[in-house]
Amino acid sequence: MSRAERLTPARVTTLALVFAGVILLAAPFWFTFVFATQARADIFASPPPVWFGTHFLMNLQLLLERLPFWRNLGMSLYVATMATALNLVLCALAGYAFAVHEFAGKKILFALVVGSMMLPSFLNMIPTFMVMDLLGWIDEPRALYVPGAAGALGIFLMRQYIGSAIPRDLIDAARMDGCGELRTFWSVVLPLCGPALGTLGLITFINAWNNFVGPLVVMRSVDHYTVPLALRSMQSPNNTEWGALMAGSAIAMLPLLVAFVFSARRLVAGLTAGAVK
Repeated sequence: MSRAERLTPARVTTLALVFAGVILLAAPFWFTFVFATQARADIFASPPPVWFGTHFLMNLQLLLERLPFWRNLGMSLYVATMATALNLVLCALAGYAFAVHEFAGKKILFALVVGSMMLPSFLNMIPTFMVMDLLGWIDEPRALYVPGAAGALGIFLMRQYIGSAIPRDLIDAARMDGCGELRTFWSVVLPLCGPALGTLGLITFINAWNNFVGPLVVMRSVDHYTVPLALRSMQSPNNTEWGALMAGSAIAMLPLLVAFVFSARRLVAGLTAGAVK
């Protein structure tokens, strides 16, 4: 097939649409990093700058003067890591129980878990605050990751994956060899759940990192703010340092990009290993 035959009008149109979509998706990220290196006046210039400037260090210094930014960044990293770890363990255990075991009320309980995903998240704001206040966890990091330690989406995802991708005969064989339930789960089931764990871990980490409403409800001191809430506290009607704000936003994006690359590689590796086996 010649090059002229391959470049049909339909193919050219498809490639153009894909390219336009990539540009639209990448533009906000690109301009965040570009504006992080520009002075405040240059950001609002017409046309806006499209290449990097020389004011990043100045913006970073201004950011650190206004906020304990590194502490806020560490708080976000801690909360997102704990939320991810707890969700991976607890959702995998719950998904294993729903997929493998039979017990009274299983269908009703699973229906309640799935149904809870349809509830708007803002309905949990007042109950969450009341419970955290009762426990004395206001302004504590655990108030951000303990309430969502076993999310309904994670339980549903792990239940569907374990029930469809892991042979029941393999679990029965482990039991016949004398493995208890926890040993079967840890040594047989969990190593085969790489793709589902990678997907769930990525979703949980991103959601925990970007969580704004949760810290807004339960956090009181600036030192305990996560990055989204800390950056929002810099905004004011007349005196917002947009260069510093963009610098903080650009730095806050880097852990998400690292987490995405790491999870994507683990996801591909898990799919490949499953296919080889």
